[in-house]
Amino acid sequence: MRDFDLLVAGDCNPDLVLAGSSLRPQFGQGETWVDEAQLVVGGSSSITACGAARLGLRTAIAGIVGDDLFGVFMRERLDAAGVVTEALAVDRSRPTGLSTVLVEPDDRATMTFPGTIGGMTAADVPDALLERSSHVHTGGFFLQGGGDELGDILRRARRAGATTSLDPGADPDGLWDGGIRDLLGDIGYLMPNAAEACALAGTSDVEQAARTLAAAGPTLVVKCGADGVLAVSGDTVVRAPALSVEVTDTIGAGDSTNAGWLAGILQGWELGQAARLAAVCGSLSTRGRGGTAGQPTLDEAQGLL
Repeated sequence: MRDFDLLVAGDCNPDLVLAGSSLRPQFGQGETWVDEAQLVVGGSSSITACGAARLGLRTAIAGIVGDDLFGVFMRERLDAAGVVTEALAVDRSRPTGLSTVLVEPDDRATMTFPGTIGGMTAADVPDALLERSSHVHTGGFFLQGGGDELGDILRRARRAGATTSLDPGADPDGLWDGGIRDLLGDIGYLMPNAAEACALAGTSDVEQAARTLAAAGPTLVVKCGADGVLAVSGDTVVRAPALSVEVTDTIGAGDSTNAGWLAGILQGWELGQAARLAAVCGSLSTRGRGGTAGQPTLDEAQGLL
């Protein structure tokens, strides 16, 4: 028995969510009304951690925040969500990162100030912490600067007897490398969305992309939005449909999908059942504004499987 079912190592920053019917900025000193503004938990890793804790996993987070209001906000919100923050360090030389998310009824755009988002090093996640954790997950791979530091964490996690997973997230530079291919043998579960899987595999076919990446070692858990979840492990291919829900926004839906998958797998569920739980959690998360407001409990999610 280890102290934590799940250790999430990665990005920790708020999202400033601005919602409205038309959010095109008016340069030339113009001004635009928005219908709603909220500061919420952001960062792929942090949203996944909150979702996992909500599903009942003993969850800790390792990462970096600044010595500022945004850093205090993130620690308080994670604590309130039941995530253990003892390994959440403070960097007094840099401000906490921030993403501003513009949400229109049928689309969204994100602008990110990096701040401390890429500041975590392998030394910030000591072996003693990895040895206390059954599973180690990281998100926002490209936003955190790629493979050297995160790769070291994942390799040491495997040596410590933990299973591992990685959500690559989007690559703002559009290069889709960063050393991720060299890490595939150290990743138990690779968890991209459909566009990310295709970009990483160099194909426009989602299932072919998943099969190609899975051939290098990991189980692929591909988040396909309204089409649910596609999981590929070896020759086994599983699809799980999304739920039909009234969508507030889709921010963090993929991260909540991650949490559902990890909750299922860490309880010993088989692939199909874990994929269904993942799809349910991702769907339900879209009910609330931002990444965490709509995240379900395990009882609620299981009631909809």
